[in-house]
Amino acid sequence: MNEQRFGGRALALIVAALLAVAGFLGYRGELPGWHSGASEVAAPIVEPAPPPLDPVTVAAVVDPALVDVSASTKPFGLGAAGSGIVLTADGQVLTSHHVVKGADTVTVTDVGNGREYDAVVLGYDSDADIALLALSGAAGLSTARIGSSAEARVRDQVLAIGNAGGVGGTPTAIQGTLTDLDSTIVALNSADLSRKPLTGMLEVAAAVTSGQSGGALADREGAVIGVIAAASGDPARAVSRPPNGYAVPIDTAMRVVRQIRSGTPTETVHIGPTATLGVLTTDAKTGGARIDMAIYGQPAYAAGLTHGEVIVSVDGRPITSACTLHAAINVHKPDDTIQLEILDPAGARRTVTVVLALGTPN
Repeated sequence: MNEQRFGGRALALIVAALLAVAGFLGYRGELPGWHSGASEVAAPIVEPAPPPLDPVTVAAVVDPALVDVSASTKPFGLGAAGSGIVLTADGQVLTSHHVVKGADTVTVTDVGNGREYDAVVLGYDSDADIALLALSGAAGLSTARIGSSAEARVRDQVLAIGNAGGVGGTPTAIQGTLTDLDSTIVALNSADLSRKPLTGMLEVAAAVTSGQSGGALADREGAVIGVIAAASGDPARAVSRPPNGYAVPIDTAMRVVRQIRSGTPTETVHIGPTATLGVLTTDAKTGGARIDMAIYGQPAYAAGLTHGEVIVSVDGRPITSACTLHAAINVHKPDDTIQLEILDPAGARRTVTVVLALGTPN
């Protein structure tokens, strides 16, 4: 009996040893007469870590394809300073919408050649915080290498490059790592104190600062994967509240660019000069856009619209809120004639014909 028990144990030990050796050598077959219900699991492939980002090399690639953007408004010349990314040699420049929002004039200084150009806004998407500019008389500009934000991964090293502080000159480069690929933030525009929710943003652990808006978020190869849009945290209190930067993914930005280039506006993408009705509105309790102010000298004022009246349709399209009014005007151009249906405080309705005027990027 002892010999039988020993023999059974010996056979089991031999089989176990064979299985161990087969597993060690990566054997995927089965021993004769042995069957297992367990499924095979492939060993994970460990890829080598990519080389660290070289900020000097990346900046040398990206800097010549950047511009400094200066926007001003009448009559006081107040405005914003930011950055832009050169897309074409003849001067199409990608930037943040909030940099040129409300601007009467936009001037651009090319980092690559040092020249200053007048710029016009070809179009914009305020929801995505993206605008496309055209530089007058530009030719032979250095252009950015556009990457793909779809390939970005958390913990990737990146470089945020732009006109920090709005002072011009050599762009400031801040190194960081991606910490989120789908952030939602509420951005505060320091120029007019308006707030804008932004979704699907790339978040980077880096001390991005004012003036870098519209600049490039570049990967280790110098390809642009995002358009810098906002920052959070306080660099002076970085220990207790580390600063973060946020960028619009380049895939999102380039979709807006392609829409603008197509010449077809949408409710969010405006193309060409901006039309304005010249009213400040809020949501009416009963539906529609309530007029809080008809600005003197603007189309609504000239058409006799007044405080407290409600716009309920544009060209027969129902208006349910201030937002839908904005969307309805967004697809028009200056000098377009539109029909407004107005509800006065007493409940009476009337139709008013209005010719839209030239406004600023809104």
